[in-house]
Amino acid sequence: MNELTTDLKSLHEATLNNLKSSKANNTLRAYKSDFKDFGAFCAKHGLNSLPTEPKIVSLYLTYLSKNSKINTLRRRLVSISMVHKLKGHYLDTKHPIIVENLLGIKRLKGTFQKGKKPILISHLKSIINVINEQKTEEIKKDRDKSIILVGFGGGFRRSELISIDYEDLEFVTEGLKITIKRSKTDQFGEGMIKGLPYFSNEDFCPVVNLKKWLEISKIKTGPIFRRFSKGSTLTDKRLTDQSVVLLMKKYLNLAGIENKNFSGHSLRSGFATVAAESGADERSIMAMTGHKSTQMVRRYIREANIFKNNALNKIKL
Repeated sequence: MNELTTDLKSLHEATLNNLKSSKANNTLRAYKSDFKDFGAFCAKHGLNSLPTEPKIVSLYLTYLSKNSKINTLRRRLVSISMVHKLKGHYLDTKHPIIVENLLGIKRLKGTFQKGKKPILISHLKSIINVINEQKTEEIKKDRDKSIILVGFGGGFRRSELISIDYEDLEFVTEGLKITIKRSKTDQFGEGMIKGLPYFSNEDFCPVVNLKKWLEISKIKTGPIFRRFSKGSTLTDKRLTDQSVVLLMKKYLNLAGIENKNFSGHSLRSGFATVAAESGADERSIMAMTGHKSTQMVRRYIREANIFKNNALNKIKL
């Protein structure tokens, strides 16, 4: 009997680990953060957060809708549902009181969302030029230029960018191949390879700048984008994805560009927008960015062509 109890206990623990492993760490952190807000709402009003019921969730969504976008409400609903599943509770998120409430909120608020600004070619050049002007050590400038140029050139998510190891790189005649072991839309680690060709202008070429960074940093294994300790001592610690945002905003500010509406997503959306402006088709853009759905890529293409394919151009006044 004891053996059976022990076996069941170990199976239970293994099952919980499997459930947790089905989601990326960043996703699990987001679930916990969202659920914490829901828990605070329930505690304030004397309601049960775990397990909860559809009516309480619907009240929470109405409360959120005053200051949040519809996508935020949907994400919070997913988070509440997933925490219930992970804890072994059932929550009917398809209950009419939730579904109809969301539809009503959607009608009242609409679903248009103004996205963060993309990094365009003019921004990219301004950032690289202002990095070159800084009175700091060359090694720091080389790292920061490589981060910005590789991030833009490969249409990387910031989490993908800081996850690149030296072993993921292969320099070839045409340019650089980068193996992405795992990404947001590739939770099972099937991986993909991105190809970055050489640019004619070496000042803004991600391949040339990355080569220079690897030479000066003497990195031969492990993370390619690392932190500096106080001074200019390069450590073996990988940069965080937040570091990419802070660097980008810092240099935008130094270049005299208002940085409030830029985010970590701006490098990736910038690549897609500039590629669309240059005539790249959606399949080519998706092959680089790793988008699984055409919805967002088509939005980039529409926005990039808003003046190029404008019907008003046909009107002669």
